[in-house]
Amino acid sequence: MSVFVASEDLREQIRTGKKLTVLAALWDAREGNAWSKFQSEHIPTAQYCNPAEHLVGTPGSQVGRNPLPSTQRMQDSFRAWGIESGRPVVIYDTGSGEFASRAWWTLRWAGVEDVHILDGGFPAWERAGFETIAGPGPVSVRTELDVAPGHLPTASIDDVRAFKGMLIDARDTPRFVGRRERLDLKSGHIPGARTVPVEDLFTEDRMIKPAEEILETMAKFGITHETDPAEAIVYSGSGNHSSKLLAAFAHAGLPVLTHYIGGWSQWSANPKNPVERDI
Repeated sequence: MSVFVASEDLREQIRTGKKLTVLAALWDAREGNAWSKFQSEHIPTAQYCNPAEHLVGTPGSQVGRNPLPSTQRMQDSFRAWGIESGRPVVIYDTGSGEFASRAWWTLRWAGVEDVHILDGGFPAWERAGFETIAGPGPVSVRTELDVAPGHLPTASIDDVRAFKGMLIDARDTPRFVGRRERLDLKSGHIPGARTVPVEDLFTEDRMIKPAEEILETMAKFGITHETDPAEAIVYSGSGNHSSKLLAAFAHAGLPVLTHYIGGWSQWSANPKNPVERDI
């Protein structure tokens, strides 16, 4: 399977009883709302995943809004979901794509190799007219998977301060230039960064664009198959939209570049860090 899988393909795998794990990545900083949504309607065989609870660490000004989780937190979640070596994982969200992508990136970073995203998320599944069910979801047989963080490259805030290569901001243009900021303490971007709005790589229906279009777009920024992941760092507000950008890169066969998870939420929280605005 490619990084992004079509609803038709996922439905066929579920219908034929293929051994796989389906996760509904429903982000909910306030425990309860996403769980209620999952219980009311989800894809058959799916299990509930709240990335804010299962796949990120404790937020703070020193680490950002959605820092990397502890190994123990990931391992407990992965084992409870029945994730094991050789078993494909397909993740979906409510259609925005960044939450499924954050889960995709985190699982890949933690050493799970066969991870995929449902193209277009739950809305695409509904548009196709496929079955949904209610209830708490299945209880998986607990596995003994050992989590091994570090399989994808990451950058710390100190790495970014010293970095001389290409710095890519995946947020939308209003946030990048500093016209709008609803989530973090300051508006603007890290000095020297270039904006590559992740939504430019998706259709209006939030489906991934063909690989050829993504390659053409990214070539304008100097990102090609030959790009060394250490030569470019990608960030967003707190690692979600940047995960979506990296998933799009992987879909197109581009390298998964270095990821600054702390992002703007960590950078802007420190008054000593310089800020650029284009307004």
